[in-house]
Amino acid sequence: MLKEHLIQIDKNLCIGCGQCIKDCPANNIALINKKAHIKQQQCIKCGHCTAICPKKAVSMTGFNEPPIEFKEKTTVDSHQLMQALKTRRTIRQFKDQPISDEVIHQIIEAGRLTPTGSNAQDVSYIVLKDNLKDFERIAVRLFRRLLPVIKLINKTAREVPIDDDFFFKKAPAVILVISKSQINGALAASNMALMAESHGLGVLYSGFFAMAVKYSSKLRKQLQLKHGKVITALVLGYPNVKYHRTAQKEEATIHYF
Repeated sequence: MLKEHLIQIDKNLCIGCGQCIKDCPANNIALINKKAHIKQQQCIKCGHCTAICPKKAVSMTGFNEPPIEFKEKTTVDSHQLMQALKTRRTIRQFKDQPISDEVIHQIIEAGRLTPTGSNAQDVSYIVLKDNLKDFERIAVRLFRRLLPVIKLINKTAREVPIDDDFFFKKAPAVILVISKSQINGALAASNMALMAESHGLGVLYSGFFAMAVKYSSKLRKQLQLKHGKVITALVLGYPNVKYHRTAQKEEATIHYF
């Protein structure tokens, strides 16, 4: 059950600066008698008001962790980030090396901290490790039955055999990204992939497994997937392949008005 989140303003700490009012995307705060007042509790709970208040007068209940104080905004070196983006490759060859629970947790944290539309926070995660092969076997059987149809709609599938490791490529872990929103799930998955690569992991986005879950009631039942859909499956492992140069990309199509 979701916890109730209430916005509270300590009138003794509030100095009436109005910064929370200016920054509230829902226009849900008013200044009355030189003090901030919440108009209604049914807002998107984005937390901008708690983050911007210089006196910590605004707080929000129901969370397991307090806001993190910082004096300066953390920045990422733009050159290093661009180099990391240029050298990213989809990995399909993995070492027989486990991924620690701590690293898995950090990858999921990168997804959890990703902004979502209207602050929906509607992305959840399923980690496949110990029973990974059981789920893959179900998906492989399904795809082998659907192979004639798949070959008609996917040119790549015509040349790629559906072997026992078709989906997960012998990787040690898979994280399923679940959401009702394609955009929110995809944004979370992108940040998760960056975090995974910062730990030296390779990543494969398995859209095929997401498709298998969509068409397999058995998979959905075993995954206990009642709400939302699998946006993608992040197949994770330490790369057993080395690339020597970047992939060539087409130039971006840009229109200015």
